[in-house]
Amino acid sequence: MSTDIYGCIEIRDPAADEDWFEWEPWQRCMDLDPLCRDNDYAAFALLFGVRNYRGWEPLAGHRGLPADASAATRAEYEELRRLEPAVHGLTWVSWAELARVDLTAVPAGLNGVVLVQEQGGSPGRWYWIGEEWGSEELLQRMGPRVGGRSPAELPFGAWTVGTTEVTYRRYTVGDAIGPGTDWEHVFAVMAALAGRFGADGVRLVVYFD
Repeated sequence: MSTDIYGCIEIRDPAADEDWFEWEPWQRCMDLDPLCRDNDYAAFALLFGVRNYRGWEPLAGHRGLPADASAATRAEYEELRRLEPAVHGLTWVSWAELARVDLTAVPAGLNGVVLVQEQGGSPGRWYWIGEEWGSEELLQRMGPRVGGRSPAELPFGAWTVGTTEVTYRRYTVGDAIGPGTDWEHVFAVMAALAGRFGADGVRLVVYFD
């Protein structure tokens, strides 16, 4: 069963700390949906600890709903939870935190990824590669080029084994949430809003089902 993401971007009024300010400090600004519709589980794992099968340390995992969440955000979450009791992974992250993410970093314990694809066939299958290859079946499909070498010893590249195309390459945080992904648009909007509300005055609130 697939996992989908929901949520919104919130902004904090620059005048919220003034004595005369009497409204909600945080306001719902924009739904996440038109910006991010991709259920890339690597992104979910790296950012929020959801579908985190490799045990990566998430940036903002399971923080819950912000205590000062806007009434609109809180009401939408409560309504979805009423309709879908399986909603989980509620958390939030500020633009200040996201702006510091190193897109060139390699997730801990990951040497790379292998894509195995039949020529003219289906999109293929990805394999996450740590210190070991993981299975004899994968090694057989990769062919003799591996030659008993460990993942760290085999150079990245692409080659053909019979009718199978094999690609072994580095995988970075940017592959999951960088340029070319839906998250590029989310971050662009948050960065633009930070110019008005400050990096700590823009945050993303998300949850999953």
